[in-house]
Amino acid sequence: MAPDRHDVLVIGAGVSGLTTALQLARQGLAVRIVAADAPGQTSSAAAGALWDPIYANHPRVGAWAARSYDEFARMAGDGVRLVDGVEAAREPMTTPDWALGLPGYRECEPADLPAGFVHGWRYRAPIIDMPHYLARLERLVREAGGTFAFGERLGSLAEVDAPIVVNCSGAGAHDLVGDAEVHPIRGQLVAVRNPGLTEFFAEHTAELGEMTYLIPQGAVLLLGGSAEPGMADRLPDPEIAAAIVKRCGDVFPAVLAAEVLEHRVGVRPSRPMIRLEHEERDGRHVVHNYGHSGAGVSTSWGCADDVKALVLELLAG
Repeated sequence: MAPDRHDVLVIGAGVSGLTTALQLARQGLAVRIVAADAPGQTSSAAAGALWDPIYANHPRVGAWAARSYDEFARMAGDGVRLVDGVEAAREPMTTPDWALGLPGYRECEPADLPAGFVHGWRYRAPIIDMPHYLARLERLVREAGGTFAFGERLGSLAEVDAPIVVNCSGAGAHDLVGDAEVHPIRGQLVAVRNPGLTEFFAEHTAELGEMTYLIPQGAVLLLGGSAEPGMADRLPDPEIAAAIVKRCGDVFPAVLAAEVLEHRVGVRPSRPMIRLEHEERDGRHVVHNYGHSGAGVSTSWGCADDVKALVLELLAG
């Protein structure tokens, strides 16, 4: 196959773009990724990345998340850990169905929960060190024959010369394809030197907003989080950071004295429903895969499988 010929062009080098490109390249397709930012500079690199299939809407979220859980479990090591922990809510609720069959699942007793929380459950979840994991995915894509063009910010799909385009542009789809339903939600977290936490804690909320989570990644502990609709810049806000540390300190007091290592800010691509579908546009086939809100990592492998199926169907004619 000529090196300058591409069967598929993938737009975006975040977790959705890389995972999708990898699945396509593993089919023997000539795949090229075009992205404004290299993987380590994308919003995906700033994610806390605890597997948790909430904050995204689509009838297939459950199936996509289950497929992704299985793949992360298979990939354990080299940036992926399986960690026990607690998810809890401040209001009475019923444990969601997706949690019931997970390894380590059990309901929490009231005494197991921090002050202010009234319901919770334990389970084992993949936790992904995103900068490390994205570098791993990029390496795997290259090993499978995929190529990259970073620093290219597309104004429209009319600039693309490929028979099939896979649009993993995240919040950028608002301008790239004129999708008024997708909008940015800025999220912030604080990385501190881990004072000894070995299990995760995640607050369960009905919608993205101010929340509390503590995600151990070895010597580093990630504290979160926030959600600021309509905000797309990636400058950390000191007041938000202080509020995050205070909330997490209420759950695990040792973090109040922990050394702050860095502040991370990313932009979630929020949409009323994940867009994963094929359309014919500007004389070419386009397969969309964006709008995952806060569940891009958790659904990444399942969504990539569905994109792969659509692309192979198109190529088969």
